[in-house]
Amino acid sequence: MTKQHDHGFSASSEHVITRRGFFGGVATSTAVLTAADMTLLDRLQEPAFAEELKARDKRVILLWLAGGASQLETFDPKPGRPTGGPYRSIQTTVPGIEVSELMPRIAQRLNHTAIIRSLNTHIGDHGGAATLMHLGRRPEAALKLPDLGAMISKELMRADSQVPDYVNFYTATEGRYSAVGSSGFLGSRHAPMFLTTETKPENLSRLASVSEIDHQQRSDLRDLLSRRFARGRQSSALGSHNEAYARVRGLMSSEKLFDISGEPQSVRDRYGPTLFGEQTIVARRLIEAGTPFVKVSRAWWDSHGQNFETHLELVSELDIVMSALIDDLQERGLLDHTLVVTLSEFGRTPNINQSLGRDHFASAWSISLTGCGIQGGSVYGKTDDDGQTVVEGELGAAEVFATIFSALGIDHQKEYHIGSRPVPLTDPGSEAVTEILA
Repeated sequence: MTKQHDHGFSASSEHVITRRGFFGGVATSTAVLTAADMTLLDRLQEPAFAEELKARDKRVILLWLAGGASQLETFDPKPGRPTGGPYRSIQTTVPGIEVSELMPRIAQRLNHTAIIRSLNTHIGDHGGAATLMHLGRRPEAALKLPDLGAMISKELMRADSQVPDYVNFYTATEGRYSAVGSSGFLGSRHAPMFLTTETKPENLSRLASVSEIDHQQRSDLRDLLSRRFARGRQSSALGSHNEAYARVRGLMSSEKLFDISGEPQSVRDRYGPTLFGEQTIVARRLIEAGTPFVKVSRAWWDSHGQNFETHLELVSELDIVMSALIDDLQERGLLDHTLVVTLSEFGRTPNINQSLGRDHFASAWSISLTGCGIQGGSVYGKTDDDGQTVVEGELGAAEVFATIFSALGIDHQKEYHIGSRPVPLTDPGSEAVTEILA
């Protein structure tokens, strides 16, 4: 039976179209419009259908700065203050907005980026803080909640997509298992493909002992037997099995997305020769192919000692990779449809300890949002002169999530239902930061 949603858009496979498929069809068939074509064009004029297509064209790349990046060495510098450290601030392309001198490339692209400088998330331990910033709320003992990637996968996935819906790169060992991600009650369809040792998933290729012809014939035979078995039967387990099999076949056909060897050397040089850069190229390839959510983690920012040497290395790399991603997305016409988020579990203390390090600090720290749905060249919130407290626009994790969902055109108060219990995407009462939304 075809499932009908509240907006009246049919979710059956024969009615699902992709943006690329639709416009490709239009480009090759403009000579004659059939009655069916006219019906489809009429449907495109319906607000609910148009909003559906618009929402499904959005993507997210999360750059997870695992361990806690320092706001003072990135987006909220305090030069000349006792807490400021050795690095200067530099002017960006937006008058009046400055960032750390370790980010000269981002400074030249800030017209695409909004900075939030006023997070107070209260939790200062890695595990608890990482969980909070993945779920957007505190966990519950009686309910396994989905993380940001799973919710975006659920909201933006295409039913006919063969690419993975949620990919999570985390190759370091430090902090790995506090940032795995979970689909929670949304189910295995929205669980992350978690890659920890390779840029490319293991065991994805067809066995060399099986020829392409044999592989296709086996697949065709399996489909034939499955269709015969399904006749006259209605079973959710059968449908789930067929969907899982189709997803595996789709993932096998997506193998080349994880291989950047075919990328022009100029593109690879732009991102730099690091694993973080290479995985971010894969992230761009995946979202270009239709994956709704990709997280690329860079660890380890936990600089209790030698904070300034650590951030010289890591912020300089982030500056190269993030600016390359912004340029790449813009040149491909993808930036208006892709939200790039930099996020950590917390920031770092303004006070510098005896080991010339900065410790965990959740009281006044910064993140950035770039691209889709964002008013570039904007700053929200303010900390005091030494960065010790938020003095304007204090926000928590729920407001960050509400802002991300709103930038993507998703109603952040939409409710999932677990039995009779409604579970909204963000905590009730949370509001998006409209000042930085386009």
